[in-house]
Amino acid sequence: MRKIAELNMLVRARIELPVDIKLATDEFREGWNVILPEDTGWLERKMQSRGWNLIKICDGPLKSGVGETSQEAIASALKHTLRLIGKNVHAVEVEKINLTAYPWFFLARVTVHPYWIQKATGLPVPDRALPLAHSPRRRRLPHKSDAPYPEFASAISQIRQMLISSQGSENGLL
Repeated sequence: MRKIAELNMLVRARIELPVDIKLATDEFREGWNVILPEDTGWLERKMQSRGWNLIKICDGPLKSGVGETSQEAIASALKHTLRLIGKNVHAVEVEKINLTAYPWFFLARVTVHPYWIQKATGLPVPDRALPLAHSPRRRRLPHKSDAPYPEFASAISQIRQMLISSQGSENGLL
C-alpha cells in the first residue's frame, strides 16, 4: 500500500471514467483505490478535456483512528471516514491530516472532501450522491459546570456536605 498523505485522492474501484483514461492505483480498502497526488491533477485535466467533471460536493466528515505507526493511524481514520461516505460518491480527497504521537501509539484525525464524477457540465449532482449525515460533535461542559446553572450550585454544595458528614458518622467520628 502506498503512503497516504494530504491531497491524495481515493476513487471507487468500479467507477465509470472516460474510456481512454487508465489510472495507476493501489487498493486501499474494499471498494476504494488510492491515486497518487500527481495523478490527481492529470485526472482532472484529462476528464475536463473529454467533457467530464470532477465536482466537489461538500465538506466531508472528520474522523479519528489509532495505530502503532503513523500510516496505520491514518489508514484507520480514513477507514472510519469512508464508512460515512454515501455509496454514490465516486471519489474523496484527503484534505487534512492531524497526527499526534503518543508513547505507544499514534492518533490521526482525517478530513476528506467527497467528489462526484459526471459526464457533461449541466447535470445536477443527485441527492443520493451526498455523504451520509454525521452526528455533530458533543460539546463539553465548561470547567465550572455549575456556573451556567446557579440554582444547582447550592444543591451541589449541600449534597457534598451531606456526603462528608455521612462518611464521618460511619467512621464513628461524630
